[in-house]
Amino acid sequence: MAMLTLENIAVSYDQQYILKDFNLSVEKGSLISLLGPSGCGKTTTLRLIAGFLDAKEGKFALNGKDYTRVPVNKRNFGFVFQSYALFPHLSVYDNVAFGLRLRKVNKADVDRRVRRMLDIVNLSGFEQRFPKELSGGQRQRVAIARALVIEPDLLLFDEPLSNLDANLRVNMRVEIRRIQQELGITTVYVSHDQEECFSISDQVAVMNKGIIEQLDKPSTIFKYPKTEFVARFIGFNNFITFDSRQENGNVIELQTKGRTFRALHGEGRGEQKGLKGAIRPDDLKLGTQEELGVDFNLLPGKVKVSTYLGRSYQYVIETELGEFTVNKEMEQPYISGQEVLVHFPIEKLIVVE
Repeated sequence: MAMLTLENIAVSYDQQYILKDFNLSVEKGSLISLLGPSGCGKTTTLRLIAGFLDAKEGKFALNGKDYTRVPVNKRNFGFVFQSYALFPHLSVYDNVAFGLRLRKVNKADVDRRVRRMLDIVNLSGFEQRFPKELSGGQRQRVAIARALVIEPDLLLFDEPLSNLDANLRVNMRVEIRRIQQELGITTVYVSHDQEECFSISDQVAVMNKGIIEQLDKPSTIFKYPKTEFVARFIGFNNFITFDSRQENGNVIELQTKGRTFRALHGEGRGEQKGLKGAIRPDDLKLGTQEELGVDFNLLPGKVKVSTYLGRSYQYVIETELGEFTVNKEMEQPYISGQEVLVHFPIEKLIVVE
């Protein structure tokens, strides 16, 4: 049973809908990420759950209780902000203890819970330091400890790692996942970073213009995006628009300009509708027919641009169906103008809506 549900939610600013007929459910103890570009509605969704925004229509329920009109101060939720939002004049200990003292928790319980939480986020020994004496990652861990120490029913993250450098982001997302799993707390996480969301989430909701285009496990979304928007957002940048399709058992036969391509339905792919094929640059193959060893899903082309990437070369191949980007590891690169065959492996060509 879902712990958190949003049913037919609508939110608008100045008569313009940001969310409309929006639905979402989150299982108890899981971490779900809302992923998408700026303006897609992910932060609006988080602020609605937190109580900072009111829904124009629809219902928000938590553990079966209607929270739609419950004020923010009556929601026992922990919120971790992008900017940390620590009190600069308070020590680490006092920052973490702040919410407990507001709730009139007795002094002994405050001390026990604060020290336990600082131990969980690996900040024992930092109790008397002030925010200005901490690194960005340490400040973020203080913010997480402050959100968790009140023993919230729900933990909310709003792009918590965007102010950190690349290496620190990797370390912190591991920490966030470790803490979330250790405590088993239901969590909603907002980010525009695909790798960040995929690495820590049980499920990811990819959002676009106020709707969820796909909600699934990270591995399923990565391999089998349902729509063109999701495919482009997660790195599929080669597309073919087909004119027609036929089902032949587990194989989808797609036709365009007198050419036939094959794709698979396949286990775990779900229903693959639409007339557009998508494939990643790393999944396309280049070579002669003898080198490729296949006689289908081949397209003749010519090297237009060659770029050295370090471990591999990236080619832009010009064909009668448009230009395709291909990454290929090789010692002797193709030269501009060289004719090649492009192979679209049947197991890698995805049909999207």
